[in-house]
Amino acid sequence: MAFVTRQFVRSVSSSSTASASAKKIVFKHVTVIGSGLMGAGIAQVAAATGHTVVLVDQTEDILAKSKKGIEESLKKVAKKKFAENPKATDEFVQKTLSSISTSTDAASVVHSTDLVVEAIVENLKVKNELFARLDKFAAEHTIFASNTSSLQITSIANATSRQDRFAGLHFFNPVPVMKLVEVIKTPMTSQKTFESLMDFSKALGKHPVSCKDTPGFIVNRLLVPYLMEAIRLYERGDASKEDIDTAMKLGAGYPMGPFELVDYVGLDTTKFILDGWQEMDVKNPLFQPSPTMNKLVAEKKLGKKTGEGFYKYK
Repeated sequence: MAFVTRQFVRSVSSSSTASASAKKIVFKHVTVIGSGLMGAGIAQVAAATGHTVVLVDQTEDILAKSKKGIEESLKKVAKKKFAENPKATDEFVQKTLSSISTSTDAASVVHSTDLVVEAIVENLKVKNELFARLDKFAAEHTIFASNTSSLQITSIANATSRQDRFAGLHFFNPVPVMKLVEVIKTPMTSQKTFESLMDFSKALGKHPVSCKDTPGFIVNRLLVPYLMEAIRLYERGDASKEDIDTAMKLGAGYPMGPFELVDYVGLDTTKFILDGWQEMDVKNPLFQPSPTMNKLVAEKKLGKKTGEGFYKYK
């Protein structure tokens, strides 16, 4: 009887697993909204792994510039991947590019897509307006995902009628190089949506990790307070920024010190994230503003991209 029971349990378990797998969506057609660094990178890796991609932005000029950037990035990837075979390099680049089309009208292309990945400006109102509009035109099965690094996924999903088919899909810059993807599940995200996005991330050659819809998810929630604590250490006069950077590189094995990193990320970006978190949790000491960083941002000294932040760049 025990043997029969075990066989029955195995059979039911196997059947349930197969049924759950069958329900997952295999994404073939992907629409990426926003063709900046992140959007272009997501479009590139999706197209390079056999997906048909539509890249959407506001103007044809922006899209042309983005596609040129994708081509240059693909050449670098292909040069390493097919070092001994120049012909294969050209074929890979051309095949991938042929899988990417562009559009300036998101509403007209989402009706036939399986997945929409948004990578536009970090502004909740703008994101809500976008998704509310796309929700009216997208197919019933289409899953929506936001690449936001700082906003609450639930707040974005609430602009749509498909909260169960909405999640966070947070890539890291540069997307073709960085292996990590944070898959963010809200309380409303269905298991089917979550598992489909985990599988999609793996299909892109990425390593997905899952996280609840908490401020900053995993990486930024640990990274931004670390950067801010380094700045506070400097503001108190406990150590110079140069010595803090050196200490973390040589003592902790980090590739960049916190001041080098915040200059690379952008002081405005870091401040934006911190300000958003402080609004949600005013009393949290980790989220308190920095007078030094606020002053630099006000002076438009935003880091490497402007030639000066905590350090000066030629």
